[in-house]
Amino acid sequence: MSVTNKNKWSMLALTMGCYLFFYTGRHNFGWAAAGLSAELKVSYGFIGWISFAMLIGYALGQLINGNMADRFSPKVMVALGAYLSIATNIAISFSNDAYIILGLWGLNGYFQSLAWAPGGKIINNWWQKEERGKAFGFYTMSAGLSSVITYVLSIILLQQGYQWRMLFRLPVLCLLVGATIFFLFVKDKPQQDKAADNVLTAEKEDSWTDRYRQVLGNKRFLFICMAFGFESMARYGLIFWVPIHYLGANWKQQPQSVWVTFFLPFGMALGALTFGWLSDSLFKGDRIRAIKIGMLTSAFIAMAMYFVNKEDFLLSAVLMLGAGFFVYGPQACFWPLSPDLLGSRLTGTGIGIMNMFGYLFAALGEPLIGKIIDISGSTHPIFIIVGAACIVSTLVIFLASKHNTSTTHIH
Repeated sequence: MSVTNKNKWSMLALTMGCYLFFYTGRHNFGWAAAGLSAELKVSYGFIGWISFAMLIGYALGQLINGNMADRFSPKVMVALGAYLSIATNIAISFSNDAYIILGLWGLNGYFQSLAWAPGGKIINNWWQKEERGKAFGFYTMSAGLSSVITYVLSIILLQQGYQWRMLFRLPVLCLLVGATIFFLFVKDKPQQDKAADNVLTAEKEDSWTDRYRQVLGNKRFLFICMAFGFESMARYGLIFWVPIHYLGANWKQQPQSVWVTFFLPFGMALGALTFGWLSDSLFKGDRIRAIKIGMLTSAFIAMAMYFVNKEDFLLSAVLMLGAGFFVYGPQACFWPLSPDLLGSRLTGTGIGIMNMFGYLFAALGEPLIGKIIDISGSTHPIFIIVGAACIVSTLVIFLASKHNTSTTHIH
């Protein structure tokens, strides 16, 4: 393996290693929600609004920080986001006011948004187009595994008798270590490659308004962003509400049932790696086709989960694994579409805007799901909403594949 090849794998591993712990400061909330709701006496509808605040903060941050990643050091942005998110989580753990928690969780969303697009920019700087699907597949897998780590840590802490406040204090210590290692050793770009340096220097000649105008002027890319938005609504419908679904009033009498949730993020991690690899190999760069297959399959699985009793451990585990695999796997195909359609020069801005759509749509779904749970007294409708979002995502990505096909081919 050449030095250049070693370096690109090292940078990918460092970026993945950092993001591997980012969700300990974000996906922990779903596990803390039941205890927070009981202690502070707030409805699940309000819990949905707290989640909404984080997602809106994240969406706004993606709109801003993706653009900034094309101008400033991605490494610094990722590390700064990690440290600020840790501080916010710890502040929440000492709060007794639900409205203060709502505000802090919204800020946490913005701080968390400093990582994904800048991390994607680093990967794009080190990897060529022909292997980009694989690289982003690994990167997306690290996000899926981050959910696995967060779920495992949260379940263990709850089963050991720790209260919800500790879920905001202990897991983020992993992020502290990961972000520090990342900051010390990662490099924004391959400095030894003079041609790459010249290209990256030229990028800085664009103004921030030019970058927005060029990305938002690509109608096909905007269709893809909308499809990604509905995919994210489905993903967060599962990530946030599945823990609440299984943390029923009697979960301590059947503690093994909570471990069913572990199969969701595990399936997501496997799906991300698999779809990223398949988009480069089996589908020969036809990422749209891979996305269609994933979203349509996840819609059927989500609908099936509506009819499954959560006490049925084996069937729930299989469906949860499949749901995670197919609802999240296509994300590994969405991200490379940014440099594929927009070019490397606008990668950060494109990823940021795509993720902004994702979290804006996800945010709109959270209060709706919370309200339906309050009204129905059941958490099963979660899966109907998730399935519907998957179907709409499939329809929109189909429209994207038909839009302007005479002049643009997505590879």
